[in-house]
Formats: sequence, C-alpha cells, structure tokens
Amino acid sequence: MVLMWGPEHRMIYNDGYALIAGGKHPQALGGTVPGIWPEIWEWNRRILEKGFRGEVQTHTGHLFMLERNGPPEEVWCDLFYSPVPDETGRVAGVLCTVIETTDRVKAVRATERSEARLRRAQEAGQVGDFELDLAADRVEGSDMFFRLWGLPPTDQAPSSRFRSLIHPEDLWLAADALRRANEPPQLAAEYRIRRADTGEERWIARRAGIERDADGRPVRVIGTLHDVTDLKRAEIALRRVNGDLEERVFQRTRERDRIWTVSQDLLCVAARSGEILSVNPAWTRTLGWAEEEIVGRRTRWMEHPTDQDRTVAELERLAVGETTLRFENRFRCKDGSYRWLSWTAVPAEGYLYCVARDVTAEREREAELEHARELLRQSQKMEAIGQLTGGIAHDFNNLLQAVSGCLQMIGRRAGGRPGIPPLLDAGRQAVDRGARLVQQLMAFARKQSLRPEPFDLRDRLLGMNGLLERALRADIHVSMELAPGLWGAEADPVQFELALLNLAVNARDAMPGGGRLIVAAANVTFEERTPDGLVGDFVRIRVSDTGTGMTPDIAARVFEPFFTTKEIGKGTGLGLSQVYGFARQSGGTASVESRPREGTVVTMLLPRARREAVQADILVEQTASSGSNARILLVEDDLVVAPVVTAALTDMGYSVIHATTGREALERLCGGVPVDLLCTDVMMPGHINGVELAREAQALLSGLPVVLTTGYTEDIGGMEGFRVLAKPYRIEDLAAAIEAELAVSERSALRKAQA
Repeated sequence: MVLMWGPEHRMIYNDGYALIAGGKHPQALGGTVPGIWPEIWEWNRRILEKGFRGEVQTHTGHLFMLERNGPPEEVWCDLFYSPVPDETGRVAGVLCTVIETTDRVKAVRATERSEARLRRAQEAGQVGDFELDLAADRVEGSDMFFRLWGLPPTDQAPSSRFRSLIHPEDLWLAADALRRANEPPQLAAEYRIRRADTGEERWIARRAGIERDADGRPVRVIGTLHDVTDLKRAEIALRRVNGDLEERVFQRTRERDRIWTVSQDLLCVAARSGEILSVNPAWTRTLGWAEEEIVGRRTRWMEHPTDQDRTVAELERLAVGETTLRFENRFRCKDGSYRWLSWTAVPAEGYLYCVARDVTAEREREAELEHARELLRQSQKMEAIGQLTGGIAHDFNNLLQAVSGCLQMIGRRAGGRPGIPPLLDAGRQAVDRGARLVQQLMAFARKQSLRPEPFDLRDRLLGMNGLLERALRADIHVSMELAPGLWGAEADPVQFELALLNLAVNARDAMPGGGRLIVAAANVTFEERTPDGLVGDFVRIRVSDTGTGMTPDIAARVFEPFFTTKEIGKGTGLGLSQVYGFARQSGGTASVESRPREGTVVTMLLPRARREAVQADILVEQTASSGSNARILLVEDDLVVAPVVTAALTDMGYSVIHATTGREALERLCGGVPVDLLCTDVMMPGHINGVELAREAQALLSGLPVVLTTGYTEDIGGMEGFRVLAKPYRIEDLAAAIEAELAVSERSALRKAQA
C-alpha cells in the first residue's frame, strides 16, 4: 500500500510496496511520485487527478515499464485507488493498493508457449493424444489423433469406430487388453490399423495411463498414439537380414539418416566428382530407374542433352564449396519421358548432400499459362487488325461503288463507240475482283453479312467431297473422317463451304509433291470457358495436310490479312483471314498447328445447331412497273459515291433529291418534300443511322418504300424487313430494287383502295 499525499504527491508506503519499489527503496519513502517514477508519471498524473476529484478507480492486469532496478523491465499489476480526506473532509491524498502479478502473468504466458510448442511437436512428430471414457465407451482426442486413423477431426466418437479399424490379429493388443478385469491392462502396445480414408495399413504405437475412481476402479484411459509405420517396416526388413549384414545395414542407415527423413523428394549422397553413392526410393517412384541402375554412376546419362553443360558447371561450383539453392534441369525417366527437377545441394565432409523436387507440373502450368496469355495477345491483335480492316473495306467499297457507277454511266452514254466495250469490261472485271477482295476483308473483320442457319454438317461435308477433289490435284488424296452422331452446325453454309475450300487450296499449295488431305469432324464440349471465350457444345472441323508445314513464327501470323508465304501474284493472303473471320463471327474460332516437314492442321470450331436443319426458301422477285419520274430521296454521305449514283438514276429517268445525313433527310421530309422512295446508306455520320432513318421516315409517310445500301455490314439491328443492297452494286441492281419496292407499294395502295 502507498499513500500519495498533498499537492506534491509525497509517498508513504508499507513493506509490501517496498518490495515492489525494488531498488528505488528507501529513497522513494517521502519522495514525490513524479520524482521517483518519472517513466510512468503521465499515466499516474491522470490517475491522481481523478483520485483528488474523489473518484475510486480499479485497474487490473496493467503493464508498466519500470526502471526500479536500473534497466526497464515489464511489471504487471492490479491497482485499486481510493481518495483519502483530511480532517476537514477535503481530499488530501490518494491511497493505492498494489498487487504485483508479474510472476503469475509470466507463468501463464510460459504455459501458453509450452502448450503451443506441444501442439507443434505433435503436428511435427505425428503424435495424437486421447482420452477413453470406459463407462461411456467414447473417445475424445486431438485433431492429429483422428488424422492418424484417417478420420475427420471431431469432439468425440464411439470407441467401436476405432476397434473396427484395428487389424483383427492385433485387436487383443489394442482394445481388448484394456478391458480385462482379471489381469493388468496392456497400456503400451504397437498394433496395425487400416486407415478409414485410404484403407492403407499403418502401424500405431500407443502409450497410456489409467485414471481410477475413489474405489480404485479404472474409469478413464489417457494416452498418446504415434505412427511408427516406417520404423516397423524398417524393423521387419532388418529381421530378414542375416547377422553378417547387420553392421553394413547399420552403417548405411547412419549415412542415409541425414537426409532420408527430410521429405519424400529425391534425395541422394554423391561424391564431389558427381558419382552417386546412395539414393532414396523417391528416385524409383519418380523416374522409374531402380537403385542399382543409379548408384555408382554419374547422372549425365539421365540428363537432357541441352542441360548437360549447365549441370557440369553447377557441379564444378559445388566442388569448390559453393551451395546450390535452386538449380533446375531435366532427367530422363525409364519410359523415355523427361521430368523437371529443382535441386538444392550442400557440400560437406567431402560429399554432396542433394535434394531434388519434381517441378514438372509447375513447369507445365507455367507453360499453359503463357500459352493462354499468348492466345489472348494474338486474339487482341487480330481484333485490332479486324477493326482496321473493316474500316478500310468500308472506304474501299465506296470507291468501288463510285468507279462502278462511272463505268456504267460511260457504258450508257458512250458504250457504242469503237474500243469502248473492251475497256468497260476490263474495268468491270477489276471492280468485281476488288469487291471479292473486300468481301474477304469483311470476312476477316467479321463484318460481312452472314445468314446463319442450322445445317447438317455430315451431309454438307460429304456433298463437298467431289468439289474438293476437283479443286485439288490428282496426286492429293482426300479423305473424310466423320465421327458418329455428329451434331449439326449453326452458321452460314455458303461461307462455311468457302472457308473449307480456302483451307483445301492452301493445303494443296503446301503439298507440291502430292500428299493427303484429311477432313475430320467431331463433337466437343467445353465445361469451362476457354482462352478464346468459348463454353458449351461445338462441332470441330479439322483440315490436315501432309505438306511442308510452317515454323512457329509464320504459323502465328497466318490469319493476318494479306500475309502470305506464296510468290507474288499467286495469293492475296486473305484465304485464311476469311476462315478466321467467319469462325469468330459465327460464335466459334479458328486455330492452326504446324511444324516444318510435319504438315499443318487448321481447326474450326462452330456452335452446335439447336434447331433442325431446314431447306432455304427460294425467293422470286416480280418485275416492277416502270418507275420513270419517281421521286427518290437519296441519303449518301460519301461525296464521291453520291454524285455518281445521282447522275446514273437521273439518266434512268428518276427525280433524285440528295441528303448527306439522316438529320438532313428528316428535315426535308418534315418540310413536305414529295418523295416516292427512300434510298439510304446504313452507316452515316451523326446520331441517326440508315435503319433509324427508315423507321422514322415510314412513321412520317406510311408505306414509304425503302432500299438500304451498305458497304460496311456491321451488325445493325432492325434491318429485317428492308431490301438491302451490298456495295459495290450495279446501278441496274439498284434500279431493279427500286422498281420492286415501288411495285410492292403500288399493289399495297391498290388493295387499300379496293377495300
């Protein structure tokens, strides 16, 4: 007890406090609190202020850093503060009762550390503790105890559960011996069990004690279990060895015990020269080689040829005393395959003590991850190229449209002059060829108009067999390998045939000396999303050839537009681009596998058809009546195409009103400009595209005929129900579409009038 009196907090205390003050006694007697305990004055000041205000305070388990014997030390205390009044009743001091609990706290902490060390020791040593209640016939145990039996950890379990796992021949040692009333129980025993999870036979060592009641009757068995399987197996093996070999086994065991108990990795002792002196069984389990095939030799015969020089250099470092922490090389297995090993090696006492971990699976995962990243990078690159290609194709289509219109107008105005028709034919052929190139570019960019429908893949492939044979040379054999139960595909059948024909032509050019072309088809299902983003059911079409093949750097670029390995003039480089674009736009993908002199395999994945295949209907157009003097609202933003089309339609007798944007066209319609038909491009600058313009125009003028034209067939919703012309189109085709729409409008108006 210590009384802190007056404004200076003078200290008066008993002998018990003198022990707590330690080296500060007796100077502390009569001294002030801030003068004696400066290291804790801030804390004491707040406490004393409350005490002088008349507050009673309690602080238990408080930690101080006191300098009572010189250097700071941890001191735990329980403190109880009471205000003390003087003769006038005013608080003049504070009485503190101090109970030092340092030894108790340290004892508790030591106990906790001891228990933690015990738990870690049990985990490391595979030791489990248990208690068997003989009356209730139930067992409580630690987590490790249950794991030794192959059971999930739980609070308790009936002892019958454990008896059922004991080897029948050892039951008398394990369970029955504890319950015999006429003889002492067998408290120390070793017996066999079969693990509940794997069925593996293991040896268990039990050490136990009996707890008795007041009458001396056994009520509880308390003990530990320890897995001694390895020791028992070693003991059994040693018994089979005759006396002449005992000393040799002992010496060899001493040598191996340094590293054999570390782990199940590949362990060995080697001479400084690299000669293997001893190995553990993991070598045989991992590589397949027996111990006698390895010991006494250097490992060069197992090393991968490209790793041998690096391995020699690492051995030289070990020979001069350096340590290997992580060195990786490949060792050949007995079946001819190779495994990646990560080595740690330490030179000591003239030997090399080595540990090798099999990291083949890690290497394969890293390779798969890198492959997935490369696929993603390639997909992103192809997507970017596709966007660029689509934009170029759009502009090129408009240029072709302008050239085509000019050629047709020249033909109409001067086609009869000598020498003009051959030039016009040559120009038209060039335009047609350019249009086909643009179509292939659109296929790569996934911007072409596809008409996906379910079709029977087997029938389609078998029907193309003759076409493929005619497209190839006589020295190339074509065969089909179609899996039974082949699903139908959901895609544009015309584009599919074009893609297959492109692959066949490429394969033909890769087999100048003849060979074999195999078209195989099968069903595949992806349970998890692939790097290409595919999941679900697909049909896989593989086109394989036995040609010259490609190097990896060339194979990585084959789907790029205009990339070709053919001579100048013998290929545009757009065939495989069309295949890739068609597959991606159809909801699948395309990939290529090839090696020099081993041929090439191109794989297409197309979505499985969810509907029955149907025969395409044949649409028959009726010839419309003359549309002379019809008023056409032409909406075209391209300043090269618009004048040509306007002039051509004017020559044909139409009255043309031109607008460059959808907004301008709507303003003219709202202003009352008379219009018989709207002809508009789909993709235009501004906020209104051609489809939206057509809808709003028909809302203003009910039944207004509409013809849509496009050179960039982006997937614009709502084009269904409209007549669509793809650029470049012939003026005659545009006129025929206009006349057909006008005729439909006239028939509709006539039916309304008759009604």
